[in-house]
Amino acid sequence: MTLTPQWLDELRARTSLSTLIGKTVKVTKAGREYKACCPFHNEKTPSFTINDEKGFYHCFGCGAHGDAIRWMTDQRGLPFMEAVKELAATAGMDVPAADPRAAKRAEQAKGLHDAMAAAQSFFEEQLGGIDGGEARAYMQKRGITDATRRAFGFGYSPDSRGKLKTALRDFGEPMLVETGLLIDPDGAEPDGGKTKKRDTYDRFRGRLMLPIRDIRGRVIAFGGRIIGSGEPKYLNSPDTPLFDKGRTLYNIDKASPASRSTGRVIVVEGYMDVIALAQAGFGEAVAPLGTALTEHQIERLWKMVDVPILCFDGDSAGQKAAIRAATRALPLLHPGHSLAFATLPTGQDPDDLIRASGPQAMEAVLNAAEPLIERLWKQEISAAPLETPEQKAALKQRLRAISDAIAHPDVRAHYAHEFRERYDALFFARRNSAPQQRSSGNFSGGGQRWQRDKRGNWKAPIPPAGTEARAIGASGMEQRLLRAILAALLRHPEQIGPHREMLSALQIGDSLLAQLLAAMISASFRKETVETQALLTILGQGELYNMAKGMLRADAFTLTPDRMTTDPDRLARDLEEAVRVMAQGPELEAALVEATRRFENDFSEENFAEQQRIRVLKADHDRRVAELAQSEDIV
Repeated sequence: MTLTPQWLDELRARTSLSTLIGKTVKVTKAGREYKACCPFHNEKTPSFTINDEKGFYHCFGCGAHGDAIRWMTDQRGLPFMEAVKELAATAGMDVPAADPRAAKRAEQAKGLHDAMAAAQSFFEEQLGGIDGGEARAYMQKRGITDATRRAFGFGYSPDSRGKLKTALRDFGEPMLVETGLLIDPDGAEPDGGKTKKRDTYDRFRGRLMLPIRDIRGRVIAFGGRIIGSGEPKYLNSPDTPLFDKGRTLYNIDKASPASRSTGRVIVVEGYMDVIALAQAGFGEAVAPLGTALTEHQIERLWKMVDVPILCFDGDSAGQKAAIRAATRALPLLHPGHSLAFATLPTGQDPDDLIRASGPQAMEAVLNAAEPLIERLWKQEISAAPLETPEQKAALKQRLRAISDAIAHPDVRAHYAHEFRERYDALFFARRNSAPQQRSSGNFSGGGQRWQRDKRGNWKAPIPPAGTEARAIGASGMEQRLLRAILAALLRHPEQIGPHREMLSALQIGDSLLAQLLAAMISASFRKETVETQALLTILGQGELYNMAKGMLRADAFTLTPDRMTTDPDRLARDLEEAVRVMAQGPELEAALVEATRRFENDFSEENFAEQQRIRVLKADHDRRVAELAQSEDIV
């Protein structure tokens, strides 16, 4: 029985190595890896490391090294095919039936990799030669440095139908066709010898070339950008025994280790976006290969981080791509794993933004990323008018369809609950009663009086809107509560991670407080648990450090009466409520401004009632802020 390299790679990808080894060996999580005492030699101090992301184990004591299949053959003593069958059964995969053609492809696998490596060397050589002058000029125009050129393996395919074919002739035309480097115009269609067979020719011609590598860094395909005019602008290798575009992410080999130090992965739209980000210091960026993000790619991203950030253009096409990815992710969601969405300014890609405003502007875009549920909610409430009962009911149906698409029961239940709360707050929150008639014959509303117009009809008053929509911290109570939240996070940095999504969404008016929170969130990505002293060290010795030290004084605000409390449930509950209340302030303020604007344009009882409804919500919110800020817990 013969198995293709592609099938075996899929089997390895679907196997959790730490779980497999943990069935017979006690394993302990150590950062993003696992450690254990090596089962291949006697030791008391663990030197055996398991890396789920890369799919291998390694012992620094005896040198034992391998993947899931090697574990089954070396440690369990199973024959190769028995090991494969057992792993396949656990992974829910069918072992392919014996196929002579598959056997031949398996024998050629090493040759295919060698051919791709030889093609990469040829393209790099051509970029440095006479023919590559125009491509080098393009790279210079794009600001691509020599270091970036070498790191990403830029090359050039001459505008010729046969230069690559001639240079790699030792591999044979059939193999070069199978790798996608050559095009066979006759394909596999037999013609019975009736027509003369046409010559194969180079697929990539006159293009700036980029190698596409697998997780191990092996070249498995190429992408080429046209130099000058021509279509298509970008051309990828076709699917081959080495390359499946729906399962591959560009730059996965470099982004994977980078993500371990940053704690995040950024998904952008194309090669040049990835390269621009890497050159600006964001090495954890990847891109799909000319298609929408697939389920397999989402699963691959989750092996790297729990919540990848999708960063697409702010135009219509970019936002549609984001929603497609969100929809595809729904059935796959499980506890702790989701997506976040960062939106670039309209008309700018990462390269444009970084050139215009520097890496800090890109960091700000990433820090403002929205949780998946927020992006879905905004999409649905803006998808259609919400004026009539039927339109409101249609929104409810759309939201129910989203939550129903989630397979995991707990995640599905939480989405349904969250959508229900938002829907009820939008349409069924407590409203003020209709204006009451006074003995004078006038009506009172919002502290002002209803008047009769010239025709004797009652004219509604226009209550003042209050302040414009503002950022958090404009009032003294909000400032007090915000400082209490930050102080609690400084004392208990392990709580930053669980509340990171809500914290990132806060729009804080005080620039120093906003910078402090952003620095704390950024620090939380560096380690799974950050101690207070380590957090202070990361903040440095400047103004943020002094502010943080002040918040840690004995007389500073806190959200819990016992500053040394170790009850994580109490901490999480207090923080979640406080942050949620803080986030509602600007939203309600903006809603009140908009409701007042509508009422000023149309003095209808419906618009008046809506404005008063939001006023009640805003008053309730302000009252709750005051309660939290003045509670006995804050001392």
